Amino acid sequence: MQCFSRNLWGALAAATLLAGSTTAQQQTQAAPSEPAQPSVALEQAKGAAGPPATVTLADAIARAQKVSAQYLGTVGDASNAHEDTSQARNAMLPQASATSQFLGTEGYGPGKPTIGRFVTQDGVHVYRAWGVFKQDLSPDTYLATGYHHAQAAEAIAKAKSEIARRGLTVTVTQDYYGLAAAQRKYASAQAALDQAQHFLTLTKDEQNTGQAAHADVLKAQIAAEQQQQTLEDANLAMENARLNLAVLLFPTLDENFTVVDDLDTAAPMPAFSEMQDMAAKQNPQLRVAMEAVRQADVDVAAAKGAFLPSFNVEADYGIEANHFALRSVNVEFPDFGPLPNLGYYVAAGVTIPVWDWGTLRSKLHQSETNREQARVELSQSQREQLADLYSAFNEATVARREVDLSAQAANDAADSLRLTQLRYQAGESTAQEVVDSQNTLTQARNSHDDAQVHYRVAIATLETFTGTF
Repeated sequence: MQCFSRNLWGALAAATLLAGSTTAQQQTQAAPSEPAQPSVALEQAKGAAGPPATVTLADAIARAQKVSAQYLGTVGDASNAHEDTSQARNAMLPQASATSQFLGTEGYGPGKPTIGRFVTQDGVHVYRAWGVFKQDLSPDTYLATGYHHAQAAEAIAKAKSEIARRGLTVTVTQDYYGLAAAQRKYASAQAALDQAQHFLTLTKDEQNTGQAAHADVLKAQIAAEQQQQTLEDANLAMENARLNLAVLLFPTLDENFTVVDDLDTAAPMPAFSEMQDMAAKQNPQLRVAMEAVRQADVDVAAAKGAFLPSFNVEADYGIEANHFALRSVNVEFPDFGPLPNLGYYVAAGVTIPVWDWGTLRSKLHQSETNREQARVELSQSQREQLADLYSAFNEATVARREVDLSAQAANDAADSLRLTQLRYQAGESTAQEVVDSQNTLTQARNSHDDAQVHYRVAIATLETFTGTF
């Protein structure tokens, strides 16, 4: 009896342990069916307090021009080149200066106080107070080659500054509309997630009524989870696009701004013949090459001018006397009494190059070779700029067509999704077809946004050749 009792209690204990183990295992298996969904929060750069600033594309370009180190560097170069031009012009004009000197020498002592030991002076004490007017008439001056060379350099610097400005405009345009497109894609991802969750609810209802298989519920569940991940990726891409634009626009990193989404209001392109005329007049790349040829022509003129004579004139007006006064007694002619000290002195000279072992002629040959190279580079630049203009125009034309086609594709994808969902509710399509239609709609909307950004950037690229149109 005791043995039977012990066996009974042992069996009950084993059954209890087995039941507990089975319950724990069921709970462990049931736990993954409803995993915890921690919220994902992206860290954002802190901006200024207050409402966000609304930034248009024109505002964004103006802001970028105030903080871009590369663009401001070209503006500084153009400013310095302008000062060089002013200095070259001023160097051709007469120069005026004033000078005062005292020349003291040792005398012979008592009895001869006015006789100095140095024969270069006419007295022990000599005072000079001159106004000096000087003009050097070198070939560089009367041919104005230095001034013309500086003018060409200034034009090149301004053209490079314009190149930098237009390049900055393309960069800002790309990042500006990149942010606008990222915001649209985030909104599309939110709409896609709502559609996926709605379809998931629909499949569960259909399963409960026996009109759909459990596989459809699983397919809808997977699609909803994938759309959730897509939404998080779209949010990350939007924040990164905002950071990229903030770096271009603000001296301190500030994300407290919004952009105006005007992607749907892009201006049409002019005809190619009109853009070609604009490029011929307003292309800064061609301006650089043309001014380089102008500089080379000036260098040839300067090399030829080196064979011409140089002139110089200097006029001094003032006093050079033994007393610092307008009138005084000349120590060499004391009997004449006080005489006027004011007077002038003029010196003029000419220098003619005679023989330099062929150095000047060698420099002339160098300048002529450089001029021919500059002309070749101008011709090549003209061909390249025309080819690039054709390429940019063709790209903008294709981008314009992509906008129209992608818009139609997005509309067709929306209609396809609506019809597919109706067919699924009527039992004429599968859950896979509905999910595929949802993905197709999201891709079509994103492609349309990308096409609009592509067109905007293509227009900005065209304007680097033609200027704003």
